[in-house]
Amino acid sequence: MPKLTFTFIWFTVALLSALSWARAESLVFLSTQMQPVEEAQKARDILLKGAPDTSFVALEPAAFAQRVKADLADGKHTIGLVGALHGQLQPLASVGALDALDDILDKLKGAAIPTDLMQLGKFGGAKQLYIPWMQATYVLVVKKDALSFLPRGADIDSLSYDQLLQWAKAIADKTGQRRLGFPAGTKGLFARFLQGYLYPSYTGSMVAEFRSAAAEKMWTDFTALWASVNPNSIRYDFMQDPLQAGEVWIAWDHISRLRDALESSPDNYQVVPPPSGPQGRAYMPIVVGLGIPKGAPDRSLAAAVIAHLLRSEIQSLTAKETGFLPVVEAPADLSPGIKMLAEGVGKTQSAKDALLVSPPVGIGDKEAEFNKVFTDTFQRIVLQGEPVRATLDAQATVMREVIEATKAPCWAPDKSSDGPCIIK
Repeated sequence: MPKLTFTFIWFTVALLSALSWARAESLVFLSTQMQPVEEAQKARDILLKGAPDTSFVALEPAAFAQRVKADLADGKHTIGLVGALHGQLQPLASVGALDALDDILDKLKGAAIPTDLMQLGKFGGAKQLYIPWMQATYVLVVKKDALSFLPRGADIDSLSYDQLLQWAKAIADKTGQRRLGFPAGTKGLFARFLQGYLYPSYTGSMVAEFRSAAAEKMWTDFTALWASVNPNSIRYDFMQDPLQAGEVWIAWDHISRLRDALESSPDNYQVVPPPSGPQGRAYMPIVVGLGIPKGAPDRSLAAAVIAHLLRSEIQSLTAKETGFLPVVEAPADLSPGIKMLAEGVGKTQSAKDALLVSPPVGIGDKEAEFNKVFTDTFQRIVLQGEPVRATLDAQATVMREVIEATKAPCWAPDKSSDGPCIIK
């Protein structure tokens, strides 16, 4: 059987199977989240309990996008609500498939969702096209053993990269051990640190200022910092493991890859905002949003489901069942470890110098190549000692090829662009 035909049949069978959950006269809620059968059932039985009659349908991202666009094109308008990652909703917003939700937002003022997360849901425009549902991000976790080495006068909730360097160096000098760690292994998320934290904190940009003078200064500073980083970092994938083993005392990683350490011994750790640089305290939220497709059959039902999912007690259940953090103020009944993560993220979002950074948008199947630009730059400059300027110029050429191939416009914190994002 030709491969294309097999793929089409597989997709059709999978879609029909998923849509078999949709009951007549119920709101169809299409989502890219909670796809495994047991997780989808939790969404139906736990998270949507007490909501208006809802048929929760979880699909892979590609099938999700095709289904929403087909629903809009054929005019049947069967989907009442969608839930997906920011980057999965952006292509729908770009073709006008999402309805404006400003009227619904006006009724949700009590939810107190952080302003920066709400801004993501506008995709650079004036209208609210999705409302945040749940979030994840990356944080700095500190083992309390490290606190006595904190530089004099430093505020742990308001560290700079210069102070992080002083702190890590003091620990190394006084203990003989390099206790700062990053997930720079082959399965680690180190590219996200470079893209969403280090680069924007120094340059205010992820793409446009990639080869700037500020980027040169950043790489010089980071090379100095790396002298106090645990050398095993190039093999670390999940930072909860070296934290629990005592190999590192200060670690940056995704919340899901730190959760076990915090849940097992919350009294041993603190969760603090990431460091700041000359341009601010950059951080990258991973946001799942709720949107209503254009022409949805019953907006009032969809609005009621959105309001239900943002209730504090439902947000707490969502954190427990999915591992994502609430987008509303941290509910009191979260487990100690999750509560620490939520409070640490809250401190980051409320920081006066907070700088929100969107994950790469519009890169599609080139994301691995885009990420590799950053990790290759790190390896060449920091690990291999190659000249900073020459390396940035060479890697900028590779990044341009990715951007031009995908025609990806700029995303936050770079200013939005009408055409492909330009590297200065």
